[in-house]
Amino acid sequence: MAKRERVMRMSVEQPLWRALTAYRVLTMLYAFGLFATAYEEFARPWVAVAYYAVLGAWTLATLPRVANAARCTKRFLAADLTVAITGILLTPVADAHERVQAGGPTLPSIWTAGAVLAFAVKGGWRWAALASSLVAVANLVERGTPARDTVHNVILVCIASIAIGYVVEVARASERTLARALEIEATTRERERLARDIHDSVLQVLAMVQRRGAVIGGEAAELGRMAGEQEVALRTLVSGGLVPVSRVSEDAAEGAVVRSVDEEPPRSGPVDLRALLAPYAGAKVSLAEPGAPVPLAPVAAREVAAAVGAALDNVRRHAGEQARAWILVEDEPDEVIVTVRDDGPGIPQGRLAQAEGEGRLGVALSIRGRLRDLGGSADLISVPGQGTEVELKVPKDVTDARGKAEQR
Repeated sequence: MAKRERVMRMSVEQPLWRALTAYRVLTMLYAFGLFATAYEEFARPWVAVAYYAVLGAWTLATLPRVANAARCTKRFLAADLTVAITGILLTPVADAHERVQAGGPTLPSIWTAGAVLAFAVKGGWRWAALASSLVAVANLVERGTPARDTVHNVILVCIASIAIGYVVEVARASERTLARALEIEATTRERERLARDIHDSVLQVLAMVQRRGAVIGGEAAELGRMAGEQEVALRTLVSGGLVPVSRVSEDAAEGAVVRSVDEEPPRSGPVDLRALLAPYAGAKVSLAEPGAPVPLAPVAAREVAAAVGAALDNVRRHAGEQARAWILVEDEPDEVIVTVRDDGPGIPQGRLAQAEGEGRLGVALSIRGRLRDLGGSADLISVPGQGTEVELKVPKDVTDARGKAEQR
């Protein structure tokens, strides 16, 4: 049995998490190095030592938290940013006032950027803007005045984090698009495989039963006729494809994880007329349609399909059960044309007017009336002995006269 292909998890942002993990460790060591080289210049070095002890333990203990988006929760991000801001605000307490005013580094130094970048990778540019704004306020409070170097560093962190957050959002959207394309491709190949298997087995058996039943006659002929109808229905189902599905990301932060969910038909958008006419196809009814969708407004598509159904009812009622019918769908630039033709005996001249006089208004109301309300037309051509042809025309910009009347 062939294995069904599935789209596996993809995540172009995963390298960003690995890079962020390395960045946090390296910047922690850098902050330690800065303190070690300027230890004697600190006014209260024991404050810095206590903070660096907390910073080192926090950084190493939370490395698994920045391994992927699932573990990097909002609570962790808030705590991580709190550690960075606390270090910034403690800098005037630990360091000498002259060094602070001269633009000396804060206690966490560039480690703070790692906390902001975690916001960017996790939540996109909006989260990055929030985190960088909080860091900017803390830096201004720590310095006391908006000095040039402080403003420069704040703007640099803000722009970099927002840019990375935006890139992450674009990457996630691209992942979802690629995953959907791959899933559709896999589904198409699976459908083609099933179609080949069905054609090589079920359809051939049904066709053989139909032929042998017609030759044997009697009850076998009826069985053959039913097999023929099922063959046409199954062939239509296979060629028409499977029910449309929506593919959405299970967890966007984890990458493009695809699952299938039922998709409800649009309530106000265009409807593919082919889907409404497909059920009419059968052993005695052939449907010819364009390869591309034939979009119509929902009310127009339903009324045209109902008019086609009324025309086929007339074929069965007046031409007999053995009469064949053909449905042709044409998608023109400004209108849609649906033609229903049969090989019955045709309609005698004057018969339609006589039927209307007797109160039988099937053609007048069920067919012409429906199309008239849509701003279209229905033309009936019948030659005795040569069958009947009903041509339905409906404009693509449908005006529903009944709907307007109800609104008034």
